[in-house]
Amino acid sequence: MWHSPVVINSGIKGLLRQAYPTIAFQAAGLKSFTPPVDYSGIELPEKPKLMFLEKVPTYAANLKPPKMAKRLRFIRGPEMIHNEFIHKQYGIVALCGGRLNSGHIEMIRMTINRKMDATKMFAIWRIDPPWQPLTRKGQGKRMGGGKGAIDHYVTPIKAGRVIVEVGGKCEFVQVSNFLTEVAEKLPFKAKATSYELIEAEKIQEKELEVSNMNPYTTEYVIRNNMGGCHQWISPFDKKWFFKYV
Repeated sequence: MWHSPVVINSGIKGLLRQAYPTIAFQAAGLKSFTPPVDYSGIELPEKPKLMFLEKVPTYAANLKPPKMAKRLRFIRGPEMIHNEFIHKQYGIVALCGGRLNSGHIEMIRMTINRKMDATKMFAIWRIDPPWQPLTRKGQGKRMGGGKGAIDHYVTPIKAGRVIVEVGGKCEFVQVSNFLTEVAEKLPFKAKATSYELIEAEKIQEKELEVSNMNPYTTEYVIRNNMGGCHQWISPFDKKWFFKYV
């Protein structure tokens, strides 16, 4: 016997929805997680914290501390030696030239030693103690009378110099906060970075250089003296092509 279909009005449909809400079923699926970093090859040194650097260099008892000119060549141009990470982990790199005095060095030491976990991390210096003397004459003293007395000592820094290096059984996220805090307090531009980020920047720079379709690059313009630029640019610009100032 055939029955006609039952027509349900909208009011009954609403009651059914309230009585029997939508049921969500959980289904198990395959997930791929990044494997943890292997720190088995990393050994922490006996003294993981930054050591104190002397504010004044030590001279012989019969030697008068020598004076020196400013010698801006110590802070101009790129760093050719200490521009790579030894432990290939993390650190602070200078972006331009400048000088570090004993106050800056002590700030770096105290901040990093206080905020890093010495049970899992270690830090090493990549700079020398202050060695270059800077002279200064007394307040209100007249001109002349020879070179002034030594006021303090500094450490000259070039662009690309690794200032301090941090490593251990940790990731960059764990050290980036206090490294960035230190880098922002330095008297010149610096950044907290890692070995992987530096390598990626080098690859990106090479790709941009290869993909550049403009033949009139800065190097081409300066080498060919276009527009007579050799008359007004600096001798350092002829060497580094406006890359370092």
